[in-house]
Amino acid sequence: MTIVVVAEKPSVGRDLAAVLGATVRGDGLLRGNGYVVTWAIGHLVGLAEPEGVNPAWKKWSRETLPMLPAHWPLTVLDSSRAQFAVVRKALTAPDVASVICATDAGREGELIFRFIYEASGCRRPVQRLWISSLTDAAIRDGFRKLRPASDFDRLAHAALGRSRADWLVGMNLSRAYGLALD
Repeated sequence: MTIVVVAEKPSVGRDLAAVLGATVRGDGLLRGNGYVVTWAIGHLVGLAEPEGVNPAWKKWSRETLPMLPAHWPLTVLDSSRAQFAVVRKALTAPDVASVICATDAGREGELIFRFIYEASGCRRPVQRLWISSLTDAAIRDGFRKLRPASDFDRLAHAALGRSRADWLVGMNLSRAYGLALD
């Protein structure tokens, strides 16, 4: 069985893989010693644009404002579609026993991982690596002290709330200002 480790950046993924003994290079990942280490490139997945939520919102008009989604679909960003495919394939491989979230320790890192996990359709159990240093000793210590992902649900909810608030304000005000200037 394999453990998939998802880092936020390729450089962090390489540092983690070196400590774990995952030295066999693949396309967008490293594997070995029972691990597959892969990475995001920042945000691979985000909240859908307005037309992805409601097709009527594609056209900018005052009648569609405010846009208040009843549901919040995710979308894979065009610029990172290839890396998302690599991560999704790793997360959903049949031999995967569990996943380790190794994105940056903080609200944004938590959101990056949670969006990837949800969009990939992965349902494997998740543990969280929480480190603030990338020395070999800190990485080894962090892997000895993995925590359940559920310990970070409040952080994930805060990140999700911030992301949705940014969407609501940004999408609605951009359109309102743009329409007012016409």
